[in-house]
Amino acid sequence: MKNMKRILLKLSGEALSGDKGFGFDEATCLEVGRQVKEIVDKGTQVAIVIGGGNFWRGRNSSKIIERTKSDQIGMLGTVMNCIYVSEIFRTLGMTTEVFTPFVCGAFTELFAKDKAMDALSEGKVVFFAGGTGHPYFSTDTGTTLRAVEIEADAILLAKAIDGVYDKDPKIYPDAVKYDEISIQQVADQRLQVVDLTATIMCLENHMPMVVFGLNEKDSIVETLYGEFNGTYVTVDE
Repeated sequence: MKNMKRILLKLSGEALSGDKGFGFDEATCLEVGRQVKEIVDKGTQVAIVIGGGNFWRGRNSSKIIERTKSDQIGMLGTVMNCIYVSEIFRTLGMTTEVFTPFVCGAFTELFAKDKAMDALSEGKVVFFAGGTGHPYFSTDTGTTLRAVEIEADAILLAKAIDGVYDKDPKIYPDAVKYDEISIQQVADQRLQVVDLTATIMCLENHMPMVVFGLNEKDSIVETLYGEFNGTYVTVDE
């Protein structure tokens, strides 16, 4: 894996809730922050997208709320997550900036590529909240969009499982994990790494992904600098 100077780290909202399954688990967020500070201190520029599943699961959360409104609630969940984690990071000595694709009063900065790039060059950890700002697009798509826009070296996907498998390892004990797989294979086999829209965007824009288990010890740091135990999703140059 080439030396990565700028990454986009995708965290699930559920992962931030720890064992509670809802809201925030402060110890989990502090541990993520400790690892992010270590890689920032070593010179890596870090942008972060956080899902909103610890508050709202979009269209799966209600059968009566219209999809557009449901997705808007989910977007606001990601804003809450990013503001919270941003403040946790600040207590650890990092400087941060939260960007959204829509106006949130004085809570966040309205996204513009130049402003985000300036913040990264200043050593800030940049949070991209609110997805794409539009319904019918997941945080996977928002992650890929922002990674392409900021010209990240790779997307780091911190998941509940430790890589990409040929089928769901929670259901199939004989599931086989890939050490490396191409984004074309992911698209052809419809593997659930990210959703299909995000997969095609990675394919077309040659954006590699690195998939690993967040709950493994020092997993973020080890993915960048140490013994990697996940899956590389490669792209043709």
